Amino acid sequence: MTRRRPWTLLVIAAAAALGACRSRGREVVVYLSIDQPFTEPILREYERQSGVKVRAVFDTEETKSTGVLNRIIAEEKNPQADVFWSGDPVRPFLLVKHGLVRTYVSPNASAVPPAFKAADGTWTGGAARARLLLVNKARVRPGEMPRSVRDLADPRWRGQTAIANPLFGTTTMHVAALAEAWGDAALEAFLTQLKANGARIASSNGEVKRLVAAGEVAFGLADTDDAAEATHEGAPIEVVYPDQDGIGTLVMPTAVVLVKGPHPEEAQRLADYLLSPTAEQKLVEFASHIPLRPDVKPIPGTRRAGEFKAMRIDYAKVADAMGRLQPWLRQWAGL
Repeated sequence: MTRRRPWTLLVIAAAAALGACRSRGREVVVYLSIDQPFTEPILREYERQSGVKVRAVFDTEETKSTGVLNRIIAEEKNPQADVFWSGDPVRPFLLVKHGLVRTYVSPNASAVPPAFKAADGTWTGGAARARLLLVNKARVRPGEMPRSVRDLADPRWRGQTAIANPLFGTTTMHVAALAEAWGDAALEAFLTQLKANGARIASSNGEVKRLVAAGEVAFGLADTDDAAEATHEGAPIEVVYPDQDGIGTLVMPTAVVLVKGPHPEEAQRLADYLLSPTAEQKLVEFASHIPLRPDVKPIPGTRRAGEFKAMRIDYAKVADAMGRLQPWLRQWAGL
């Protein structure tokens, strides 16, 4: 056996200690507007595999989808976040306008359909939600199933439909997408007719799901995860992907965005992981989202984004429409 000299052992020990310090010092900061119970296990698994400390800052229920976004903007002079993992692809455009986004085309983005990512790498989509009609089968006969979001305002369903307040959440994005598809005047006419038709304006998509499941309304508009929850609870609900013979169903992918933060290399590595099939599969399973990739399995009773007709929209224009419509929506809502 070769005996090492004391100074050699000292050098080896010092190098090992330096390596351990460097490993401990590696970190990446991610701000999220996706619910913590669904995303934290994914981040902790990345942390375990990579050895990189992940510092996560989550939105609260009170500031959903806007709290961490506004924080990134407020920290413009002293950036803290490296990655923004957004619940939708629209709000990140505010960061683009402020010049806070670092473009990056991940090698894992190649399998994401072009409709759900930016060609310049400003954002890349992952597991998504879709806007669906939840129909109470005890109140609606098979031959009378609604097929379009326009059916919410149909006089034959007067007082029997529900929609979440369009000033908040995913409904805001949906009405903005409809404005882009139909034009502002047609969107405003639809919402005016919706109110005149006695539609229930719920506090949230979850409340829409409850109203439909309880039979208090015949059908309503909500998200993929609300539909999955209702199905899991055994509610007498049929799920309809609306407007399959027209403009298509709105798809809202999550979005991975690199911010001009202090750890650019680690940000890229985290983005690669978040855009991997493994991470997308976990978000599908944990949060009842729908896959964008053909190699990710949907949960039972749902579909991949490529298995139904999706609305063809420009998410940047939808972001502009969201801001443009706010004054009119506030007046419509009586606020």
